[in-house]
Amino acid sequence: MQNLQRDPASFRDPSGHVYLGDSGQIYRTVLPVAAESFSFVQSTGLLEQLVAAGQVLPYELDPAGASTIFPQARHVLAQPRLPVISYPYEWSFHGLRAAALLHLDIQVAALKRGVALSDASAYNVQFQGASPVFIDMLSFRPYREGEFWGAHRQFCEQFLNPLLMTSTLGLDFHGWYRGRPEGITTVDLAKLIPTWRRLGWKMLTHVTLQARFQSTPRPDAVRLARTATLPQAAYRNVLESLRDWIASLTPAAGPQSVWRDYSKSVHYSSDESAAKRALVSRFVGDAAPELLLDIGCNSGDYAAIALDAGAKYVVGLEADTGALDAAFCRAQRDRLMFLPLRADAADPSPAQGWRGLERPALETRCKPDKLLALAVIHHLALSRNIPLPDIVRWLVSLAPEGLVEFVPKTDGKVLEMLSLREDIFADYDEARFRSELERHANIRSASRITESGRVLYWYKVKTSSEASHQMIGR
Repeated sequence: MQNLQRDPASFRDPSGHVYLGDSGQIYRTVLPVAAESFSFVQSTGLLEQLVAAGQVLPYELDPAGASTIFPQARHVLAQPRLPVISYPYEWSFHGLRAAALLHLDIQVAALKRGVALSDASAYNVQFQGASPVFIDMLSFRPYREGEFWGAHRQFCEQFLNPLLMTSTLGLDFHGWYRGRPEGITTVDLAKLIPTWRRLGWKMLTHVTLQARFQSTPRPDAVRLARTATLPQAAYRNVLESLRDWIASLTPAAGPQSVWRDYSKSVHYSSDESAAKRALVSRFVGDAAPELLLDIGCNSGDYAAIALDAGAKYVVGLEADTGALDAAFCRAQRDRLMFLPLRADAADPSPAQGWRGLERPALETRCKPDKLLALAVIHHLALSRNIPLPDIVRWLVSLAPEGLVEFVPKTDGKVLEMLSLREDIFADYDEARFRSELERHANIRSASRITESGRVLYWYKVKTSSEASHQMIGR
């Protein structure tokens, strides 16, 4: 516990702070101002119940030596570090819905033990594979008899409103959410929803009236809200009714998903498909990674193969929301240690929040041992006009070892891509790609897997000494 660094995002809560340790653990301090509240919650047995149910991240209370390292704290909680931290604007629709249901389930369980949650931040939920887990122990506090749900607005902005945007309007919530990491405001959502859809009881309660109050809050209404009481049974009914509504939400029919059925539409023969799968399995099994990054994961076919071959955890990046939802549902159904995230390879989540440190960039949060980039390069080069050398430098910066697929201009998919635009990509060919890759990595194998000329390159990034030797040789 000697080399500890305070999490740059841990500054908003006066109850305690989060520290990152070299040993792979997270340490959360409970400061004196929150000690009495934490002790009460601990005494109810709620946290043990939620940990046993897999709903809250396990913790060790006051590990040996903690009082010396954190003398200002009354208590210290040690928790395991998750493979990757993700944010709600990166989750699939079904992932955000699962996180919302977890939050509500925890609130209902807490009320039965005289405990409530002080906030409703979606950032208090993380994922282990496709299973959501609550991570912030200091959000729990004693329930105050007759209190209203003070965090209702936050829950709506960070959970409900993004889900309604997709389920009611067929709009992708990711860009809206990433543009405002605190969530989608109820006022903005209400402007988008047609008048006739605002009058249903649930929509009226959680959207229409809330938006009207937030737009023009009346002093008498504010006073009433501050003095009114709500029996615990009614509080619980609000939570359970909202849970039933959210559980019923599904994505509305929006723009057709281009890549959801990619694995079925791509023109591989059975032998070619088998060869590709076998090479992916051999690449992963050669030295099973703790964390594998699958760029362009589609519905998760190769993530599942990687896990079968020995990968401990897979993070998938996918820009197509239909494919992303299919991948998450697959991981959830099969209980895979696979977390698919919404990410455009040409524009992944940047650093955001206070001083650009509160929400680190995706590439900072995800440090894989191995990389899969299958059928990705031609999209970046030909659809997004990214120079081939830049693509190669980016790929080799992500992980020390990778398996990438080069798709030539003779391939049917590339011919389709170029059919409606001028071919300005004179430098896009396999020889140039291989030359650029050899500048940064040692190529272990190059396997042609289709008649159209698709090639899988298995490489290891050169060590600093190898790179220096290469420069001297030049």
